[in-house]
Amino acid sequence: MRIAFFTEGGYQGKISRDNPNMRTDLAWICSLNADHWNINSSPNQQYDLGIIIIPKNNPQFDLNRLKQYCSKIAVMQEGPNWYWQDYSLPQQIWYFNTIQEADFMFVHNKSDQKYYEGLTGKKCKILSSLMIEDSINNLPQVERKDIIIGGNFCSWYGGFDSYIVAQEANCPIFIPSMGRKIEGEEQMENLNHLPYMNWVEWIKSLNNFKYGIHLMRTHAAGTFALNCAYLGIPCIGYEGLDTQEICHPDLTVKLGDLTTAKEKLNRLKTDKDFYDLCSEIAKFGYENNYKEKNFKI
Repeated sequence: MRIAFFTEGGYQGKISRDNPNMRTDLAWICSLNADHWNINSSPNQQYDLGIIIIPKNNPQFDLNRLKQYCSKIAVMQEGPNWYWQDYSLPQQIWYFNTIQEADFMFVHNKSDQKYYEGLTGKKCKILSSLMIEDSINNLPQVERKDIIIGGNFCSWYGGFDSYIVAQEANCPIFIPSMGRKIEGEEQMENLNHLPYMNWVEWIKSLNNFKYGIHLMRTHAAGTFALNCAYLGIPCIGYEGLDTQEICHPDLTVKLGDLTTAKEKLNRLKTDKDFYDLCSEIAKFGYENNYKEKNFKI
């Protein structure tokens, strides 16, 4: 099957397996041997399937224009299933009509599948998050310590929930630098920001941490929980995210249940058998559900 991905990215063609910034969308393109095109470009060849990631900041584009190049068109969910309802009403209507024009949708989680099938009346398929391991499969054995939380202090990532729970560990707390970092984060007590880094550098850095916490209310691709699982790092997170529930079932808590999240972290700290079990379950969940050999559309 000849597949094309259309995003707002400026690059064109295949994605090399040694790409240092192999985030999930690039991993999909790479594994499917798909061609990438900018969403406003005009391909010079025909495809069996075109997968479109609608730009968050400019949802008003003509999907039908791309149908002349692709036998079927699918829209890939971008971000949480509710984000488009922050648009103006005309843009919301445009987005809704656009996804209705697609042959089907790809989504992140089972909860998203139910939502979009109800919204559109169309079949929706889960496109699982993916890691291309070529550049990260020989990481050194290190003595892990400290704790990392998965997102900044904006409503999108809900970093404050994670930060409050992380303080139970009584050890340095680290956080990645991301595009949604808000003013004042650097002044938070016992919070250390990692520098911005590409994906390979991120996985190498993550390998140094003993605990992960990502109490993110926004459910999307679930890459933090997935990255932790690949490395065997136990990760505490909210339910509703497939990567969290599959790879870290004993560390998944109900939305807003910080008390249970704290109890889980304290048990990870004091019960080595529980920590080791959660680590093994995480690696098993990754190997049997998210490894590239299991990836398909």
